Amino acid sequence: MDRHRLLLVEDTASLQMIYKSVLNMAGYDVTVAVDASSALANFQSEPPSAVIMDLMLPDRDGLDLMQEMLAVRPNLPVIVITANGSVNRAVEAMRAGAHEFLVKPFSEQRLLSAVATALARIALAPADSGFAEETALSTPPGAFIGTSPAMLQVYAKIRSVAASMATVFITGESGTGKELCAQAVHDLSNRRNGPFVPLNCGAIPSDLMESEVFGHVKGSFTGAISDKPGAAAMADGGTLFLDEICELDLGLQTKLLRFLQSSTIQPVGANRARKVNVRIVCATNRDPLDAVRRGQFREDLYYRLHVVPIHLPPLRERGADVIEIAQAALIDMAREEGRRFVGMDEEVATLLSQLPWPGNVRQLLNAIRQVVVMNDASLLTRDLLPIELESEATPSRRTQRLTITADQPALESLLGKSLAEIERIVIEATIARHGGSVTRAARVLEVAPSTLYRKIETWAGKKPE
Repeated sequence: MDRHRLLLVEDTASLQMIYKSVLNMAGYDVTVAVDASSALANFQSEPPSAVIMDLMLPDRDGLDLMQEMLAVRPNLPVIVITANGSVNRAVEAMRAGAHEFLVKPFSEQRLLSAVATALARIALAPADSGFAEETALSTPPGAFIGTSPAMLQVYAKIRSVAASMATVFITGESGTGKELCAQAVHDLSNRRNGPFVPLNCGAIPSDLMESEVFGHVKGSFTGAISDKPGAAAMADGGTLFLDEICELDLGLQTKLLRFLQSSTIQPVGANRARKVNVRIVCATNRDPLDAVRRGQFREDLYYRLHVVPIHLPPLRERGADVIEIAQAALIDMAREEGRRFVGMDEEVATLLSQLPWPGNVRQLLNAIRQVVVMNDASLLTRDLLPIELESEATPSRRTQRLTITADQPALESLLGKSLAEIERIVIEATIARHGGSVTRAARVLEVAPSTLYRKIETWAGKKPE
């Protein structure tokens, strides 16, 4: 599906660069307007999914511009930006129809979270049906959390394929939510009232797998003390989810192919086969084509199963989703464990967004569970995080320090300049080197992001609102 278009209205060049860079890296298309007149022209020519605007514009009051836009699109998500001393202006904007306000300085994760929430949760009126449909499609299906561009594509595929009988083949690293995806496909299908039967092909010994899939009759082998329906029979009228399908024994792959072609099962030891009505969804954390090339997965079975592929992106490619998932998990787990947690501080949010998460969402949830079980506080702070997360964060910080100190010849060019001039040169160069990310630059320089934002505002020479 198309990427969301955002209209950014900001007249300070340095802030334009920062905001646009952060939003672009998160997968959004951003149009920048430097004043109210150009913003209105862009709004009319290319209607945006959401607007982010400074209330202090050179040619017109931002609140008036917002109201003019809302007169045309009453349910347009507008995120207003205000200076620290003008929160009352932001409150006024909220009363006039703004979705949310951001008080300078704010972190890039705060910006991304505000945009994602605006796109995912705004309820739109029928008069804005085109945009309403787009926003409805961005709402995560099933138990998914997050509205990153990569996941919006996944949601679109899930909704597109759910109503059909086509076999779905889900790929993705371990811990990315492949079973959640399969469950969502089932829940949105016309089989939702039927059973959803998951079976992990890698967790069952190969000599028992045929019985687990197709069932057995009493006395068919040692230990078969009674008839047992297999997963395929239990899923009759519903969905059979075969997780880690590439781990399936080659001999059983032949029988599975026959089952897919005939829709019949024959339990171990049975004399007759019987028809079942089952939809197949399968998943693997391996490259299935590589398994085919290695002779570990039948090519004909691959093409029989690989009808509609859905690839789940790793957590490290999902941008601000990591913060949204962590926040939701923190609240839910705190409720389960009787703890007081209600949120996390900005330093934790920044750290979580920068970690590589090799274990993906499963690793994140495990870390949050550890925090909740071992601590009882209202706010999640960095000192409460599991020590292994700190060890993952340390190498990247060390690398960043080496990066910024590597250009020793540049020292000569700084001689003769004032300390304030040197500070500005170093800060701007660090921000540029890290793709416009103030948060990452702040971590390298070991200062708070708010410090850098204040300095940028001062250099821009912009008067407070």
